[in-house]
Amino acid sequence: QVHLVESGGGLVQAGDSLTLSCAASDNTLSQYAVGWFRQAPGKEREFVTKITRLGTTYYEDFVEGRFTISRDNAKNAVYLQMDNLKIEDTAVYYCAATTRNWTSRPGDYDYWGQGTRVTVSS
Repeated sequence: QVHLVESGGGLVQAGDSLTLSCAASDNTLSQYAVGWFRQAPGKEREFVTKITRLGTTYYEDFVEGRFTISRDNAKNAVYLQMDNLKIEDTAVYYCAATTRNWTSRPGDYDYWGQGTRVTVSS
């Protein structure tokens, strides 16, 4: 059982940056691929990005080079650097862990954090 905790959300203006963190309760996070998902009000949860156990990264098209996912296995953490935020990036952001390296489907992720809210204003 991996307990994940997100942090770093907040209220920012369009064009600003935020860094979200996903911390694991133990030192097993390196054994998992980790993804970031988001859910905007009234919408379904959607895939944003993921990083495999070996550090390969994948991004959804709407990221458009604005987000960067990284991991620090020594700190049992994964980060999401978000630059040039847009109003449409407003959502609750979740990190999740999976043993499946190649999936972006929420149902394939075994462990989820509680989410951190990001609000982007004009």
